Amino acid sequence: MRIVVIEMSREDFKYIYGPVPSRRLGRSLGLDLVPFKTCTCDCIYCQLGKTTDRTIERRDYVDAADVLAQLKEKLARGVSCDYISLAGCGEPTLYAPIGELIVRIKQMTDIPVAVITNGTLLHLPELRRDLLPADLVIPSLDAGDAPLFEYVNRPHPDISFEQMVEGLIEFGEMRKNRLWLEVLLVSGVTGLGAEVKKIASWAEKIKPDKIQINTVSRPSHEDFACAVEGGQLKKLTGLFNGEVEILADTVSLTKQADHVPNATDADILNLLARRPCALEGIVQGLNLHPHDAAKRLDNFLKTGHVAAEKSGRTVFYRISRENP
Repeated sequence: MRIVVIEMSREDFKYIYGPVPSRRLGRSLGLDLVPFKTCTCDCIYCQLGKTTDRTIERRDYVDAADVLAQLKEKLARGVSCDYISLAGCGEPTLYAPIGELIVRIKQMTDIPVAVITNGTLLHLPELRRDLLPADLVIPSLDAGDAPLFEYVNRPHPDISFEQMVEGLIEFGEMRKNRLWLEVLLVSGVTGLGAEVKKIASWAEKIKPDKIQINTVSRPSHEDFACAVEGGQLKKLTGLFNGEVEILADTVSLTKQADHVPNATDADILNLLARRPCALEGIVQGLNLHPHDAAKRLDNFLKTGHVAAEKSGRTVFYRISRENP
């Protein structure tokens, strides 16, 4: 498939969002390649809610030429970011031409490309090859055996735990790029020493460059998916070998962006459609003044375009799916 980049100048970036303030990647400019909640899993902790299309079918969900044209325009406007991330509101590896898209992005810019995936399709040899040109691949492993994988991730019926971990191991052996393994732990479920030991055993076979320990930090799909307490999280990191880090609750940006006075309402809504954010996240991601961001959010709440939800002491804003 040959991708031809077309010129565009419209204000609406349908497939581009952010930059997002990322605990892993600093300022991350996101590319959304599949429809909302099109995924191989229906994870209990997902911040975007229930999966509406649980599938394993890899398709050309969006026009790659449009994605590249929008990215070209966004970069031409001087957006400042540390990574271009293929992530969004579904599983990005379901996008069939993801390999060629990565190659074309790297021809366009020196900004490193990251792929954030649940890893469930890495058993496919063609997908493993597709991801080789990326600078960084971040798959996840949230359970150490089949029963908990089924309980926590609720995968498509044609995905087995053994199939998934073998794909992760095979990619770990063949890749030349950086590989970080994210482990998201749920209190009382996978956030227990015995369960973490199982995950750590698989991680040794996958051989990532880094293991990132995470827990629930935003309103989750299921109310019973709760965060592991910080002290316990720190203890559990000791069960892993190699480089291990806890993803902190606070965002630490790797560099300060230039002021972006032209961040539009559409930029904010595009961001919140893919990722619930606190006020601070919106301010840091789009480099808005806090008062400006708060005023716009207040207007969105009044019109029903945005909803607010509290998690712990933090208020998160998300797009309202009920609003037409």
